[in-house]
Amino acid sequence: MILENITMVEFTEHLEQCKTIIFPFGTVEEHGTHLPLNTDTLIAYEILKRVVEKRKVFLAPPVHYGVCTTTSQHPGTLSISPETLRRITYDLVREAYKKGLRNFFLVTGHGGGLHSSALKEAAENLIKELEGAQIAVFCPYDALYKDLEEIAETESDSHAGEIETSLVLVLAPELVKGRSKEEYPNFPRPFIVKDKQQYWPGGVWGNPEKASVEKGEKTRKLIEATIIEVLDRF
Repeated sequence: MILENITMVEFTEHLEQCKTIIFPFGTVEEHGTHLPLNTDTLIAYEILKRVVEKRKVFLAPPVHYGVCTTTSQHPGTLSISPETLRRITYDLVREAYKKGLRNFFLVTGHGGGLHSSALKEAAENLIKELEGAQIAVFCPYDALYKDLEEIAETESDSHAGEIETSLVLVLAPELVKGRSKEEYPNFPRPFIVKDKQQYWPGGVWGNPEKASVEKGEKTRKLIEATIIEVLDRF
């Protein structure tokens, strides 16, 4: 059930059979010169739309904005603070709980550290507050990194690289505009730097030129199957 497309009557009827809702989270964030700014949102939402064809749960509209740190200065990135993301999560889950839903699956297409931490912190607080609720937080790039390493040829593939490019080639090929060159950030760790773009000018972590539809389809199936497995555990 795609929430934005149904009526309140359909919502009420479906609620009698299902108490589970998925909240997708993404970003408006640079993904090199070849992928759209909505890459994280697109990947999460398109895969989840396929999931709800197989599992009749509620799918909420995606939250398009997320916490972006290392890409915050790149053109096109529109970041929010961790506190804003926590508050959005609190409000959405509490509202859904008031409407009778009890199982909440937070799925993020963005793997940023502060972003994921904000979602997990919100979930930790909500689970203490909401009687009878179940909450899961899932990021495919964290949960499936070993499996994704086997699919990718690029070692340490990440942002706008081989895997993400392959996924967009499958989910929205018309939005892939050529390929960015292979690149990796060069931050002087453990220092936190102000001018992040200086150390990562192209905003790519990996080699998009090695992306393919075959790898994208394999990754899509893996993520979809894992999400269904979690849903079945509610």
